[in-house]
Amino acid sequence: MTEPMSLGEHGADRIARRIAAALEARGIPPVEGGPIMDRPINEPGDPEYHRQRRAEWALKRWEAATPYRYQQAVSSHPGVREWADRVAANPRAAGFLLLTGSFGTGKTHEAYGALRLIADAGPEKYEFIAITAPDMYALLRPGGSERGTEYEVKRLKRIPLLLIDDLGTEKITEFTEEATYRLLNERYNESLPTIITSNLEADSRDDKGIRQGPDLTTTLGARITDRLRQMTTVIGMDGPSRRGAA
Repeated sequence: MTEPMSLGEHGADRIARRIAAALEARGIPPVEGGPIMDRPINEPGDPEYHRQRRAEWALKRWEAATPYRYQQAVSSHPGVREWADRVAANPRAAGFLLLTGSFGTGKTHEAYGALRLIADAGPEKYEFIAITAPDMYALLRPGGSERGTEYEVKRLKRIPLLLIDDLGTEKITEFTEEATYRLLNERYNESLPTIITSNLEADSRDDKGIRQGPDLTTTLGARITDRLRQMTTVIGMDGPSRRGAA
């Protein structure tokens, strides 16, 4: 004798739905107290359940890659939070985020807070690299990496999310300009979301076109800033230093 076969939760659910549809087609109302056909919330099969599992995994990755000082980082700037929401919804359409301002105004804190918001949204894929500009250039110089310069360039070009902290602090050289251009141009072409923090303004020119001081254009070169200008949300971080007296 053939053993009875269990339909399981999914099979029973499909049959119940078919029965309900057939009864509805004949004008027969459903019986109160009958089988519940909606899948339970927060159980396998429910979209929110799977989003929460992805968010838990992504937040663990965020914690593992975030320096101790920024483990409690939470973004409070509306513009930064809005950009993070765009990344979570459609990474290719979000563009770059540039946070500018003087020392200690919270740029790095907001940057890590944005990365945390994206993780908390439970994206399908969550990978990021956070690196300071001086460390990045040291890594990209000949002999700076045991795995080779081209390996590091490709890794930074292709990572789904990239944070470059303190861009513009290095003295401009042919090497730094070319390395920065190669990296940002590739991410520009592939529409990969990128966060940049800098103590320099994006453009210091006044209404008459006269520069009021050093900015990213004079420091990094026009090729790079032209790319940034086309797809970047620029947010100025003002106010006194949050670090207090030394």
